Amino acid sequence: MKKSYTVDKTFNDMRIDRWIRHNVKKIPQSLIEKSLRNGKIKLNHKKVKSLHKVKTNDCIDVYNLELKDFVKEKINKFNPSKDVIKSNEELIIDNNDDFIVLNKSSGISVQGGTKSKKNLIDIFTKSEIFGNTKPFSVHRLDKDTSGVFIMAKHRKSAQLLTSLFRLRRVHKTYLAVCHGELEINSGTWKNNLVRYENNKPIIEKAITIFKVLDKNSTCSLVELKPITGRKHQLRKQLFDIGNPVYGDDKYKLKKIDKSINKNLMLHSYQIKFMINNKKYTYIASLPDYFKKILKIKRLKFLNS
Repeated sequence: MKKSYTVDKTFNDMRIDRWIRHNVKKIPQSLIEKSLRNGKIKLNHKKVKSLHKVKTNDCIDVYNLELKDFVKEKINKFNPSKDVIKSNEELIIDNNDDFIVLNKSSGISVQGGTKSKKNLIDIFTKSEIFGNTKPFSVHRLDKDTSGVFIMAKHRKSAQLLTSLFRLRRVHKTYLAVCHGELEINSGTWKNNLVRYENNKPIIEKAITIFKVLDKNSTCSLVELKPITGRKHQLRKQLFDIGNPVYGDDKYKLKKIDKSINKNLMLHSYQIKFMINNKKYTYIASLPDYFKKILKIKRLKFLNS
């Protein structure tokens, strides 16, 4: 059995995997990718990958995608308690008609998945702040990275903010505490980072402007301004120069003492952008554990 859909203009330039979750069924990412590979889902009668973006009036054909296909892989939504909802609402920096901005805690995912159940989307879906709508994720922030994070309140705002991120008109500043003393105090990193999709290596160019704010013989406090938005970009780049982020379990040196800190010392400190000639600037204060490490390691951050 085949079902055909036409892409509405409100979904223009959305990734096909996200379009499917919004318009067909809320199914696991792994099954969406499998169905695209097997031709059970086609765009304009052709096979495409999950990251392919749909356009207005595109035709999407879905073949025999039944509920039984993903019973074993069904997503278990996180059902937050009132206390969890309230504690995350207290992290909000700004709440307006179009979006909210919050100082995200370390250890919580943006969206649910097989490895992480607790997530911001499920939490704020139950919040009264989104009583007449639902939260839309417009950018990424790793589970263990803290700091400024934006969620749109409606599709129009989500499309606008997503476009700003894609066009690099959102200027982000991160702070990181790294192992060792960086040799160069400022400059720009330009790397070819490798990620894998279905075991196939994909090379992506990554650009980051960096500045050492303070350092000593054991560690460095670094300001990072990513120009591109690659997965784990900052963590990979710091690891590649031999100065991995404190608390990073994935990109780390073999001999590292973890007794001092268990948190990932990467914080999304500031986001700046402009909408209709209005400037928006948001700053997320440092978590207590971040301030503690700065004190222990005798690193100075003038704005803390």
